[in-house]
Amino acid sequence: MLAELESFIGHLRSERQLSPRTLDAYRHDLDSLCRFLTQHQVSDWNAVDTSLLRLYIASRHQSGLSGRSLQRELSAVRSLYRYLLRERRCRHNPALDIRAPKSPRKLPRALDADLAAQLLNDGEQDDWLTIRDHAMLELLYSSGLRLSELATLNMDRLDLEAGEVRVIGKGDKTRILPVGRMARQALRNWFRVRPAVTDAAQPMFVGMQGRRLTPRAIQLRVRRYGVEHIGQHLHPHMLRHSFASHLLESSGDLRAVQELLGHADISTTQVYTHLDFQHLAAVYDSAHPRAKRKPED
Repeated sequence: MLAELESFIGHLRSERQLSPRTLDAYRHDLDSLCRFLTQHQVSDWNAVDTSLLRLYIASRHQSGLSGRSLQRELSAVRSLYRYLLRERRCRHNPALDIRAPKSPRKLPRALDADLAAQLLNDGEQDDWLTIRDHAMLELLYSSGLRLSELATLNMDRLDLEAGEVRVIGKGDKTRILPVGRMARQALRNWFRVRPAVTDAAQPMFVGMQGRRLTPRAIQLRVRRYGVEHIGQHLHPHMLRHSFASHLLESSGDLRAVQELLGHADISTTQVYTHLDFQHLAAVYDSAHPRAKRKPED
């Protein structure tokens, strides 16, 4: 079995040209299956049937693996068997009809509106790094950018006069987003101290040496800013979540929020409808004619 596994990894490396990190993930997942099969005295990929594979998935689930991790492992097993079928080393694919258990969807963490205001309105900035970091946070919160979208943003994608920014999101899809008044002012402040721009395609956010900030560097700076200004760790995605939940709470327009976030499926956006049920309940109680309660005697 190990020989077939090594041949499959070689196929992923040479024919599909997967990255070393992805290859390691495939190997890790399939090594785990190999150990399970060895424990059950199975030494031939042809001897693996659907019931045995279900038993493996159940054991992994009981050990604490999430539905997402199990889905990844099943995907690796399906790919292995597709390869073995192609090479005529196997006669079936036992993973085809197996689905991983669903993991409960976690609600994204978001700042409440008052805390977001405290974070972004915390006095005047005169330090170079603080001015830059403040502009990054304002843009993240104003336009709901992903970390990767902020990190790859270039100067020529921003139109301050129109209040628009053009970002390239997942799947290389481009969308145009509004940039709020406070974010535009923060960006103007940053451009006054930013190293001189010699090319419109230069990165928008750079370090002191003029090089583009990496996603990791942005994460660290946002985290530090959060600790210094509101006393808690902050992540760029938390500002995106805050943007979405605050906008949805105020507008109630799920489709518009979906477009602004760049979600391909509205079910991804619907998670935000659960973020502030108390607010929605209060609106219902005050607005629905059959919900209004008489004052108690």
